[in-house]
Amino acid sequence: MVPSLPVIFVVSADPAVAAALRAQLPEADVVHLRGGDELLREAHAQLPQVVLLYEKTLGPPLAEVLGILRQRAELAATRWLAVGSVGLGELLLAGADALLGSATPPAALAAQVRTLLRRAQQHLQLGERLGALQGRMDNWEHEERVRDQLVHMLVHDLKNPIAAVMGLLQLVEDDPSLSGESRELLRLCRDESQHLLHLTVNMLDVRKIQAGKMNLRRELMFSPMFEELITLACGDVGSGLRERRVEVEVERDLSPVSADPELLRRVIANLVSNALKHTMGGGLVRLEVGAEPAGIRVSVKDDGEGIPPEDIPNLFAAFEQSRLTLHGRFDTGMGLAFCKMAVEGHGGQIWLDSVRGEGAEFHFTLPYAQNADEDDDFAELLS
Repeated sequence: MVPSLPVIFVVSADPAVAAALRAQLPEADVVHLRGGDELLREAHAQLPQVVLLYEKTLGPPLAEVLGILRQRAELAATRWLAVGSVGLGELLLAGADALLGSATPPAALAAQVRTLLRRAQQHLQLGERLGALQGRMDNWEHEERVRDQLVHMLVHDLKNPIAAVMGLLQLVEDDPSLSGESRELLRLCRDESQHLLHLTVNMLDVRKIQAGKMNLRRELMFSPMFEELITLACGDVGSGLRERRVEVEVERDLSPVSADPELLRRVIANLVSNALKHTMGGGLVRLEVGAEPAGIRVSVKDDGEGIPPEDIPNLFAAFEQSRLTLHGRFDTGMGLAFCKMAVEGHGGQIWLDSVRGEGAEFHFTLPYAQNADEDDDFAELLS
């Protein structure tokens, strides 16, 4: 297909000026128009890249016509050149891009028109690129909405059956007539069901945080609350933790932090679950909560095999996990991704220290409460 020539309108009562420009610009389709009426009509039929507006024309004033055409979105790339010696101020005010005198030689006029043609073509190319990018953005947003809806439906459809299975397993496990072997198998089933529930909830919460839909329900938290929180989080991990040595140390009289207790409970549970995954029976899992200059630090340490250095940079990304694990349990990697997003949502930081053969230490910080209202609440609690 032969590409069409760029279109140039020459609006003038004198057809000779259009003929002279046509001779200088064989690479363009130069169209002569006698005045404003023809310009309005032809601008609807074809879109010009450059329009030359001469001072002597027929019909309505060109300044009025230009004001009308400048409002049309499809003519946004068109460049308007006023040519003459008097009465062109109104054209400039109406939106003309450039002004040339009527005595300009044809070669110089053609050079100016070529410059405006390049600008018009660049504008069209940028518009096409912007349209393509906008189309890709629209497709991406549509895919994100579909993905969010799918994850939301999947998680909600899974949560209730899993919770029901866990409840039934607990009832059967409490049956005194069960043999020890059967009770152990039921315990393993319940632990795996609990793990599956954590996976589904983490998937939903990561999507919520990414979409900015996770609202923090902050409370002032003191040392006793962290002790209680750790106890609850360890209970969420499952009975496999009973096979580990668990140590907890919470510093006394910590200054309060403003945090969402339920979210922190799940952060700690995910970190303890990760430590469980990397240690063998009889291994050590140690939790510490202590003061830092700008806030408190929560640490979860284990004495497992550690995490390879090459795995550490991407460890907090969704669908990433260390390749070195001591158990075959599948994990999506959403747990650590959730931890990172939840901690950073509180204004804190999370990181990992690990040495192969010496275990891993996950740390995260929470800034001290600074809000004036929270300080007032703190004062009331102490009074």
